[in-house]
Amino acid sequence: MSEPVVLTEKKPKAKGGRFKPTALLSRFGMLFILIGLMILMSLLSPTFLTSDNLLNIVRQMSVVGIVAIGVTFIIITTGIDLSSGSVIALTSVVVATLAHPGEYPLLITILAGLGVGMLTGVINGTIIAKGKIAPFIVTLGMMTAARGAALMYTGGRPIGNLSDPFKFIGQGSIAGIPVPILIFFFVAFISYLLLNKTKFGTYIYAIGGNEQAAIIAGINVEKYKIMLYGFAGLLTSVAGIILTSRIASGQPTAGTMYELDAIAAAVIGGTSLAGGVGTIGGTVIGALIIGVMNNGLDLLGVSSYLQQILKGAIIVVAVFIDSRKNKRK
Repeated sequence: MSEPVVLTEKKPKAKGGRFKPTALLSRFGMLFILIGLMILMSLLSPTFLTSDNLLNIVRQMSVVGIVAIGVTFIIITTGIDLSSGSVIALTSVVVATLAHPGEYPLLITILAGLGVGMLTGVINGTIIAKGKIAPFIVTLGMMTAARGAALMYTGGRPIGNLSDPFKFIGQGSIAGIPVPILIFFFVAFISYLLLNKTKFGTYIYAIGGNEQAAIIAGINVEKYKIMLYGFAGLLTSVAGIILTSRIASGQPTAGTMYELDAIAAAVIGGTSLAGGVGTIGGTVIGALIIGVMNNGLDLLGVSSYLQQILKGAIIVVAVFIDSRKNKRK
């Protein structure tokens, strides 16, 4: 059976090849905002623009950033994943159980953790694709179930005494660069290739652009939805492993509200909730904007409660801008 052909609409070229500032702002607006935010914070706090602090920002945001990359794939198809934070917790307690010194090889521990995330993702994707149930409802159910499983598995208590090789994943450095940052950008690079250079990525955009047209074109939508939720679950478990290693314990309460930060990073980075639009680079920038804002406000002594209000306002503004763009199309 031949591969399905996906018809894509060519973008109209600007008349006369004129330079349009609005087009530049539309494409690189979030990058300009990130740079402007960094300049502002460096003026307000002399300790902001130091190498140690900048590395700390990226290291802290690496967990949310990795989750946000997986969420980007899902939102492109007009889906949503509210279970990320709870899956981080479930991954955390499972790998912590296996990461005690002298018990299991590091590879077994990592594979077990990755398996937890992928399994939950496949379950989400299967119910959504086969059961035709809204992603919001399915992932909300998984959010509750995974958190409950993590609490039941540990009796609500943290799991400590982790091996040094495992702790190196979240606490170590290679050539002066923290390992979580290296993993974050490696995940971003692989995800970029997957989304932009493979059939899988082409079909993801096609499903998000017009699911019925994708079905007519011969794309197995159910199959690709299961795959993309499985992939997102896999990335969530990577984030869970890093977080567990960094805090040196498995916490059944880990990852609380991380799903909202991940969704915020994706939306701020230009991923459209209407589907069919989103980039890995934009999501990375969105995650860094949140990281710079959190770090800068901490250095300025701004209340954490006010930070949550500001973050919520930014999410609403980003969604408002996205909706205005869709109306003009």
